Amino acid sequence: MIKLVIDTNVIISAALSDKGNPAQIINMVSEGKLQLYYNEQILSEYSDVLTRKKFMFSHDKQELLINKIIEMGVDFEPKISVMPMPDEDDRIFYDTAKEIGAFLITGNKKHYPDEPFIMTPSDFLCTLIKR
Repeated sequence: MIKLVIDTNVIISAALSDKGNPAQIINMVSEGKLQLYYNEQILSEYSDVLTRKKFMFSHDKQELLINKIIEMGVDFEPKISVMPMPDEDDRIFYDTAKEIGAFLITGNKKHYPDEPFIMTPSDFLCTLIKR
């Protein structure tokens, strides 16, 4: 099964709209076609962003999203790398994906090193089609 780590911006995009590439990826995870990985630090990042007032997610929707991620995903705690990162908050996503051999799906590739496993939602879906 194809392994994924999903950056917060992709989770938020999918939560805001059930159309588009982020939602399509989340639907594939829900259908069991892709395996999502997370850990407590990633869940904390998701929760922090979901509670921002600008998104206006109800408390119930926030809980539902986090519980769904826990239900669909696999908890994995990586070793922390020393790879230079433009944004230290993103290190946990990078380290998790790198250690388990997963794709890291993000809308902000500039926050990460230039590595082939780091893809935008669009690039990832194109890669799936080619498989």
